[in-house]
Amino acid sequence: MIESCTKKRMLLGITFLGGLTVLALIIESHWTNSSSKLYVDNYENNSSCISGEEYEVISECHPCTAFEIASESIDVCIHARYKEVLKCKSGETITRRTEAQSETEEEEETAQEKRLRLAKKYLQEIEEEEKDRAEFEEGAVAQRLREEYLEEKGRLKKNVAIYYTGHNHLITLRCKEHKASITCICLSSDGSILYTGSKDGSLVKWSVKEKTKLKAIRGNRGKKNPGMKSIRCLAISTDGRFLVVGESGCKDIKVFSGDILNHIKDLKGHRGLVSGLVFRKDTHTLYSASEDKSVKVWNLDDMAYVESLFGHQNAITSIDALSRERAITSGGYDGTIRIWKVVEESQLIFNSNSAGNSIDAVKLINEENFFTGGDDGQLCVWGCLKKKPLCSMPQAHGLDETNGQPMWISSIATLLNTDLVASGSWNGTIKLWHCSENFRSLNLLFEVKLMGFINALAFTPDGNHLIAGVGKEHKNGSWWQISEARNSIVIIPLVHKQKTNK
Repeated sequence: MIESCTKKRMLLGITFLGGLTVLALIIESHWTNSSSKLYVDNYENNSSCISGEEYEVISECHPCTAFEIASESIDVCIHARYKEVLKCKSGETITRRTEAQSETEEEEETAQEKRLRLAKKYLQEIEEEEKDRAEFEEGAVAQRLREEYLEEKGRLKKNVAIYYTGHNHLITLRCKEHKASITCICLSSDGSILYTGSKDGSLVKWSVKEKTKLKAIRGNRGKKNPGMKSIRCLAISTDGRFLVVGESGCKDIKVFSGDILNHIKDLKGHRGLVSGLVFRKDTHTLYSASEDKSVKVWNLDDMAYVESLFGHQNAITSIDALSRERAITSGGYDGTIRIWKVVEESQLIFNSNSAGNSIDAVKLINEENFFTGGDDGQLCVWGCLKKKPLCSMPQAHGLDETNGQPMWISSIATLLNTDLVASGSWNGTIKLWHCSENFRSLNLLFEVKLMGFINALAFTPDGNHLIAGVGKEHKNGSWWQISEARNSIVIIPLVHKQKTNK
């Protein structure tokens, strides 16, 4: 009990002393900012003036009392700047300094005054920073809400392509598991993890930052034991929880864990080989395309089949999706692209202007615009509200010198919600394109020369890298080989100027 009382008294004493300190600072601040108060900080003569004694000001100054001059409290006053001579009735003369501003004498400052000045300055800086931060955060929130709204409506477009000028030294990734052509690649939502599949059935997980292999599953192509024979397509969920694989060894969809590549389940239902897989953004809803001409919807939370979508007249070659409950597919030789409105149970049909040619790739750049490419060599830009292409680039990769036919477009990649797109061909050339306003034209930015079939392309989300899956053979067949090529993954560091705000 005694200790408790003692502690309380100590706390009260500390509090009282703290209060006096604050009060002293306030009083000091008041005296510092007042030019009418006069104090003595230097006696040139020994003064005999006593408290309250009358005095005579020899030089002009603001009048004050002798108490202010002779008081013992003078030692707590701050410095003065003007000397003034005062004469007391006793005949003694003293010299004092005033706080009036001086343009000729150098300013002096005590430790207490300096601390007080710096504290005020620091508080003022904090207030200004917090005000600027609040304004910035308010603007950033408004900008993000605006972008999310435009993205949902499919009207968000960031003009970044004009800042891309070329690429740095290429980085090549190889591993012993990939013994055949790379057929497909997919990136995690943050772009840090890369998954690659090969014709030999091998599946490899890579670190994009470290450029190293993290985990691999060997393929079983040509072996009697069960397993993946040839991987045709891959997809990873936004949260990285599920990795799905379509392969030529069976008609099932294999589900793996995204982190350690453990096999979870096989999704059965397709009557043909699975040719395309994609997750709806930020969900575990999976869309699958197959050579059986159908699209199926799956819920991976329950590992359950949801429904089937029919309409294509030929094997589906490619599929893509973003945030909306929609999927887009290319029908190969049936010459159509279809947008499946799952909730409305309807579809939009777009007809290619090249009869008899196969549409091998389709890729969304936002919710309203997409690109297609195929064996006719055309790179086409489409809008959801128009049945014909908004823009077409015939012979986008030139002509084959041996037969005069257009170079096939084997892969397409888009940087989402921007104006940047990349296309790859079987001759090892990757071209980067700038889409003009309203997607009405395509302009070539630059090209990257590799050796082999460009079977897969993907931009990292930040747009700093373009990743290519390269092989000796085309991903969909073995019509011919490029013997000089090497089966590998190539990371292309892109060079772009920083956008300046005017």
